[in-house]
Amino acid sequence: MSDWNDKIIGEFRANGGQVGGQFTGAPLLLLHTVGAKSGRSHVNPVMYQQVDSGYAVFATKGGAPTNPDWYYNLLAHPRVQAEIGTGKVELIARVAAGGEREQIWSAQKAAYSGFADYERKTTRQIPVVVLEPAP
Repeated sequence: MSDWNDKIIGEFRANGGQVGGQFTGAPLLLLHTVGAKSGRSHVNPVMYQQVDSGYAVFATKGGAPTNPDWYYNLLAHPRVQAEIGTGKVELIARVAAGGEREQIWSAQKAAYSGFADYERKTTRQIPVVVLEPAP
């Protein structure tokens, strides 16, 4: 997975935030987190959805039975950075719940059917994380 992420990250940075292949035309950002256990810096490419208060990202892990590591990093250290296009923004992460989560998640599944596939593959509720501008 690390090599795959590294390739996407390199392509993203070389092309002003654009990548090809399965991500052609998809909104993608590079999420910078601090490791929950290690305290080390991590960067993960993730699809996002623009929402009123910022950006929503989805802890799908391809429909795996567990959440991705970056999700736990956000819970431990909610202050993050994201590279979007050629810019970098400071954000605060929070987990969406209830009606807010359902609205965002339903819109993502409607726009990108792969997200519905991820949901079918797992018994867990896939977390929706809202990234809002840091004060």
